[in-house]
Amino acid sequence: MKKFIKQVSACIVCFGVMSPVFATNGYFAHGYGTKNKALAGAGVALPQDAMIAATNPAGMVWVGDRIDLGLGIFSPSPRSYEATAPGGAAQFPLFPEKVESDSDYFFIPHFGKNWILNPNATIGLTVYGNGGMNTDYPGSAAGGNGTFGAGAAGVDLSQLFINTTYSRKINAQHSWGVSLILAYQRFKATGLGSFAAFNLSNDPNNLTDNGYDDSMGWGLKIGWQGEVTPGLTLGASYQSETQMSEFDKYKGLFAEQGGFNIPSTWTIGLAYAFANNSKIVFDVQGIMYSDIKAVSNPLNPSLNNCFGATLPSPNCLGGDNGSGFGWEDMTIYKLGYQWNTSTQWAWRVGYSITDQPIPNSEVLFNILAPGVMEDHLTFGFTRFLTGGLKEFNFALMYAPSVSVTGPNPLGDGQQITLEMTQWEIEASFNW
Repeated sequence: MKKFIKQVSACIVCFGVMSPVFATNGYFAHGYGTKNKALAGAGVALPQDAMIAATNPAGMVWVGDRIDLGLGIFSPSPRSYEATAPGGAAQFPLFPEKVESDSDYFFIPHFGKNWILNPNATIGLTVYGNGGMNTDYPGSAAGGNGTFGAGAAGVDLSQLFINTTYSRKINAQHSWGVSLILAYQRFKATGLGSFAAFNLSNDPNNLTDNGYDDSMGWGLKIGWQGEVTPGLTLGASYQSETQMSEFDKYKGLFAEQGGFNIPSTWTIGLAYAFANNSKIVFDVQGIMYSDIKAVSNPLNPSLNNCFGATLPSPNCLGGDNGSGFGWEDMTIYKLGYQWNTSTQWAWRVGYSITDQPIPNSEVLFNILAPGVMEDHLTFGFTRFLTGGLKEFNFALMYAPSVSVTGPNPLGDGQQITLEMTQWEIEASFNW
């Protein structure tokens, strides 16, 4: 099975699915599928294509026999950090400057296929990605030697999901669905050698600059959808924590010796259809980053307790209590509106809002993973076609600039500001 997953993943990598999908809601995408993205990710109760399995597997039985194939262009630019001068003698100061990450454009495909088994059941395959911890800071700057004093610094995390979904109608108004999720992720880190020089890692040979490492695992997603009154449909889904194998090449970086499971999520929402062939959708989504130590463990007091400790220590990088990114759980509110102007055109707009997951006490490590986005504004449309291709879909997303400023806990008064702006365009076809 492991060999099969790696072979499938390698094929999909060739088509670019493993390009990083940047930090929008932490490192989860703001939506999945072109129509869903145009509604700011809302639609747990509004199935429209074979990508609905990524949001609510119960919706697959309502979308029919279809294939959806799409490609997005994503730009998290600019993303940067700026450090002020430290106040005095510091344990781990950054060179005072503003630095922007390289690598500004990424291609992100997706694929979904749904088969009708009988009038009440379908089985589907949905392929999509996550990611978000991608930074690429230059190795030399005005007066420093890279961000952390060890050359070019950054991380690259990508996640691939292959959902096999069974969905079934309970009656004419209700359905349920379940997805088996096979997950593959790869990661690399560079420029973190200074943490080893300060004896802050339990395994300095597996801390940084080891190239890509991969990790595989599985999880489950379950969902329900039901029309409770004429025009009003409710939906709910839950995805379990995805159990992943460790990143062995980075067991001196991530807490729990390279552990990096994918957090559980939940979504509830509604869709209301108006008489004039328009719909309003509203979702609330939760992402449980606090369950993943490598993501949620704060920098301090662990790192301060590591200074001078006898290695191995549970407080040092790679230990059970080792420092992570300090991310908090997220709750995202998503609102979308869809309307038809003719039998050939459907239009969509959306807005989502959340509090970004990085406390201002955690800015030092999050230079590597500046997942600070909060608002998403979206627009899109569908042009219904004739012949073999049935639809052309388009979506545009803009996430306004957000920044977070906090102290470098090892920098004697030094302040660090993280900042990012994002946009994405995506198109897809259905047949």
